[in-house]
Amino acid sequence: MVKLIFYFVVFSFISTGALAQQTREELEKQRAQLKKEMEQTQKLLNSNKAKTKENLVQWKLINDKVNLQNRIIDNLSRDINLLDNNIYTNQKEINRYNKLLDTLKEEYAKSMVYAYKNRGNYAFLNFIFSAASFNDAIRRIAYLKYYRDYREKQGENILRTQELRRQRIAELGGIKVQKSEVLKSKDKEMGALEAQKIEKDKIMNELKKQGKELNSQLAAYKKQMKKVDNAITAAINRALADAKKAAIKKANEEKAVTKANPATPNAADKPAATTRKAETRKNPESVLLNAENIALNDNFVKNRGILPWPVDKGVTIMHYGNNTLPSGSVINVTGITVSAEIGSNVKSIFDGVVSNIVFIEDMQVVIIQHGKYFTTYSNLNNVSVQRGQNIKTGQVIGKVAANLDGIGAIDFLLNDERGSIDPEKWLKR
Repeated sequence: MVKLIFYFVVFSFISTGALAQQTREELEKQRAQLKKEMEQTQKLLNSNKAKTKENLVQWKLINDKVNLQNRIIDNLSRDINLLDNNIYTNQKEINRYNKLLDTLKEEYAKSMVYAYKNRGNYAFLNFIFSAASFNDAIRRIAYLKYYRDYREKQGENILRTQELRRQRIAELGGIKVQKSEVLKSKDKEMGALEAQKIEKDKIMNELKKQGKELNSQLAAYKKQMKKVDNAITAAINRALADAKKAAIKKANEEKAVTKANPATPNAADKPAATTRKAETRKNPESVLLNAENIALNDNFVKNRGILPWPVDKGVTIMHYGNNTLPSGSVINVTGITVSAEIGSNVKSIFDGVVSNIVFIEDMQVVIIQHGKYFTTYSNLNNVSVQRGQNIKTGQVIGKVAANLDGIGAIDFLLNDERGSIDPEKWLKR
């Protein structure tokens, strides 16, 4: 019984330790990734500081940096909790080993006392020869042998348990050292967070000083984006009108062919399954879809969540929906605004056809159709495509231009015939 308890305790705590260690490795991997993102954000922030005064990009970057710092601290807190659990588990296991050792030593001491009292050969011979029969004597000899083996195993179990306890004590010491190191790291990251909050407040105060200028830029941005939205609506309406005309023309041509060939079987003469397939082909989910672009549209939908971004490197400073600015003003955006280096390439996120190219004030806007979906790339210059041109995924369509704040940025929008769609849900993380 003692042996079974001994092996159960050993196995259960080895398994628990392995699972906890695996979780700690995952936390360390996540922490390394967060620090890598932090370094990239800091590089962008330093680059932006060297070029311009305080602006929305700096404000967005410092916010991202603070959020990443909070996530690192949260990661460290979870790591400390795991280490505390490991400390508790190891201490509990050491206590169990102590109790088990007490039991084993007590039983071993009793057996040794019995052996000492019966140490003479006469006692053993008397025990054997006092048997009632020969078979009983054989059983008594076997019992004495088993008892001798049992005492030896008791001694071995005590030694093994002492060794396991020693290992757990050493492991406990190692875990406490790890916890001390993680606590030091957390204190360091907490200090960095305080410094970042001070920097964030400084940028916020500088932006507030530019209140009038920012408000005028905001008003101009709203007017600009309203014109972009109108251009998108016009492009979609034109595409719908062209699709309806093409559908009517095709229907008239089919009627003409039917009249010219009256022997051609009508729908009533065809099997029901064939008729349903034909109706499905003739009545797609959108009038914008036809035989040429249905496959393109399906592929676009299948790539939702993994579509490439329109720029290779950038920072999203405006998200889809309501955005709260440093001044406290709230602006509703129908797309996303991505800051990038002025003159860097802007690429199509998927195959499609250039629906329109519009000039709005000093910027160019490219609208590309992907079946029933439309992507819009606003605030470009040096546009290198033409209306009606077939475009491939990753093809350069223009360059990033300076926005109203003097920094490089583009506005990226995604629409279908019903309205705007959140682009970030379609782009890869």
